[in-house]
Amino acid sequence: MNDFDKKAQNWDKEKMHFERSQAIADEMIKMFPKSKQMTALEYGAGTGILSFMLSDRFEQISMMDSSTEMVAVMNKKIADANAKNLTAIFHDLESKPFFEQYDIIFNQMVMHHVVDIDKTLDSFKSLLKPNGYLVIADLYTEDGSFHGEDFSGHLGFEVDKLAGKLIDRGFKTGLLKECFTIVKQKPSGEMGEYPIFLIVAQL
Repeated sequence: MNDFDKKAQNWDKEKMHFERSQAIADEMIKMFPKSKQMTALEYGAGTGILSFMLSDRFEQISMMDSSTEMVAVMNKKIADANAKNLTAIFHDLESKPFFEQYDIIFNQMVMHHVVDIDKTLDSFKSLLKPNGYLVIADLYTEDGSFHGEDFSGHLGFEVDKLAGKLIDRGFKTGLLKECFTIVKQKPSGEMGEYPIFLIVAQL
């Protein structure tokens, strides 16, 4: 059982998770018209908070996660809401390819956990239809206090470098802005502010 498996049952009890997702959803709703023809993939969907907020915008949203417990929570929420256009998928895109294609791929607070950023961006490109959109929301570069000293992922991102990786893959970056700030206690006991960026890029 990984760390996210352990957190799954209590994930939706954290108010900040909804506030952050709502801030991202609000920006996406401004950019993308409601369409019953467009399909979307949320990568690293967790319990699917963001996808549920966007469920009326798309014909179908696939919610992919590599945590079995997160997927179990999503499946229960889908059943409880009778959400016919939402599907939970257990899959680890870093370990094996996936072969569907989507109009939009979006994720929040996922990429700083990803081991191989370049490989994952390549996978996103292969999963997008022509002229498809990629939406990434994640941490600006931080000092390591967000997760603490045992964290082995990325300490946020220099956004210009991440945008450059997208441009190198043929994306055109449209929106790039700060969209939310997480306030949480640092390991030192002090309160810290951790801003979140939003990139929207199109193939």
